[in-house]
Amino acid sequence: MRIALGLQYDGSAFSGWQTQSNGQTVQDHLELALSRFIGENNEPVKTITAGRTDTGVHALGQVVHFDTEVVRPDLSWVKGVNAFLPPSVTVQWVKPVPDHFDARYMAFERSYCYALLTGSTPSPLVHGKAGFLNLPKGKTLDTLAMHEAAQVLVGEHDFSSFRSSECQSKTPIKTLYQVSVIENGPWVYFVFRGNAFLHHMVRNLVGSLLLIGAGKEPVTWMSSLLAAKNRQLAGATFMADGLYLLRVGYPEQFDIPEPNLANSFLPINLLGQSGTDGLTQANR
Repeated sequence: MRIALGLQYDGSAFSGWQTQSNGQTVQDHLELALSRFIGENNEPVKTITAGRTDTGVHALGQVVHFDTEVVRPDLSWVKGVNAFLPPSVTVQWVKPVPDHFDARYMAFERSYCYALLTGSTPSPLVHGKAGFLNLPKGKTLDTLAMHEAAQVLVGEHDFSSFRSSECQSKTPIKTLYQVSVIENGPWVYFVFRGNAFLHHMVRNLVGSLLLIGAGKEPVTWMSSLLAAKNRQLAGATFMADGLYLLRVGYPEQFDIPEPNLANSFLPINLLGQSGTDGLTQANR
């Protein structure tokens, strides 16, 4: 039997999603919790995920599947597995799915949000959970310029200029359906929705957009970067702290639940509950 589950986690203390020998990844902790809950001599459980997040990256709408012969009520799965997980990782929902469902390969879109706090001093209350950009008192980013520049990214493009040297994707060509830059006081939120993303792609895009927002590069620079297909010309990879996997989209036939974004500090009134609806730039 194949089971799908929705996962949320604070990635600050983990070495990313994918299993490693040190055992300090989200996948390691989840598979151990599943094995302990299932019992049956703690048979090993192998999971497949929609998005392999990096060290320090968080998730509000991660989707995972695994196979098991154990049959238990959905709520029992949720409560039982959570009992074996650290408090920084929680299963939000569980449901049986057809045997041909694949959390990774059947996902047709993914949404990410980068939460950035700007100002003269960082906030300890969001340490590890938001990016920070030091700006002199009274100085702000030009979010209108960033939003305008970001629109050239929408569509199918070769994103080689924003691709990590460690990226294992077979092709740098990806499709972005929507890019929004949203200002809310000292906070700036970058929201990306696309069919798939390259390694460090979002963080590299944020690093480049910030140079435009700071007035160091013109709005037209983003178009030049896309055409150049040269990673060395783009902005630096921005810190992982503020990056969130918001949502993963699947065909309706699987009836995958929407993630609960309301239990985070992200401004759902701006982002939309699904992370993709009603994405408009906030009034300045």
